[in-house]
Amino acid sequence: MRLGRLSSIALVFAAISVPAHAATIEIAMENLVISPAEVSAKVGDTITWINKDVFAHTATAKNGDFDVTLPPKKSATSVLKKPGTVDYYCRYHPNMKATLKIEP
Repeated sequence: MRLGRLSSIALVFAAISVPAHAATIEIAMENLVISPAEVSAKVGDTITWINKDVFAHTATAKNGDFDVTLPPKKSATSVLKKPGTVDYYCRYHPNMKATLKIEP
C-alpha cells in the first residue's frame, strides 16, 4: 500500500513539473485578406504568418509590438511575449486588418 501512495505522490509532482506546450497558430494572407481576421492565443505561442500572394505584405502591430515583413510566397514567425489585444495591419495594403487576443 505504501508503494501505491508513493506512486500517486510521484505522479502529482510529475504533472506539476511538466511545462505546458505552446501552440503554433497559422495566419494566412491571400487575395488581400488576413485569415482568420481574429485569433485568440497565449503568451509563448508562435504565430506563423504565411503570405500566399505574389506581392509582399506586412503584419504591423498598431501598438508597435511587432512589424513582420513577408515577401511573396514566404512565411515568418513571431513568439507572443505579452498579453493584450493587438490590432495589426499590412503597411502596403492598409485595408488588410486583423486582431490578436493574447491571454497570459
